[in-house]
Amino acid sequence: MSKRAVLEVIALDVEDAVAAEAGGADRLELVTDMAADGLTPPVAAFARIRAAVDLPLRVMLRLSEGFAAGAASDVDRLVHLTRELRSAGAEEFVLGFLDADGGVDLAAVERIVAELDGCRWTFHRALDHAADRDALRKQLDGLPGLDTYLTAGSAAGVDTGLPTLRTEASRHGEPGYEQQLLVGGGLHLAHVPPLRSAGIDAFHIGSAARPTGWTGPVSATAVGEWRRVVDGG
Repeated sequence: MSKRAVLEVIALDVEDAVAAEAGGADRLELVTDMAADGLTPPVAAFARIRAAVDLPLRVMLRLSEGFAAGAASDVDRLVHLTRELRSAGAEEFVLGFLDADGGVDLAAVERIVAELDGCRWTFHRALDHAADRDALRKQLDGLPGLDTYLTAGSAAGVDTGLPTLRTEASRHGEPGYEQQLLVGGGLHLAHVPPLRSAGIDAFHIGSAARPTGWTGPVSATAVGEWRRVVDGG
């Protein structure tokens, strides 16, 4: 019997977190400001959610919309926030930065990762906007704590990215491909069975857990439906 697949849900606040846990989520991604596609939440918000649920929490490290790390002062600010989050008990993170040419901004990534002190982290959908996915993976190979890539297989979403996702899943274990594929970005319930058949065992949902969209809360019932499908029910 295959191991239980991971279901990660985006949470903006305690209400979201509690509902996601009740619905059967395995892990939460904590962000604020989804209008900017998810930025670093305030430390106090992390602390409230940490106190409310027992699930692992992956905290977004990003200060502005897009995939650029910004100026040196922006990276300094992100380093400071990372230290504050670590002091508050954060143990898992989400990050990813590209340069102007679509290559990985290795200097910015390495600077933040140095602050994580071995904590586990996800390289997010910046991968889907990279000029060369394979080159990016090879450049990040060996960075401490990197255990997951959040990807739709394409900047356009899972519908377009399915062939890439299947190919990358088939390369699992090769240099640069040891990390878990966490599929999210235009993900629908109908995508799950073929992705499971391809060997993918981690799924990430945001608006799909919210029947009324981003203006409304996470629904435990909606998360429960995803839990059943992800589990093969």
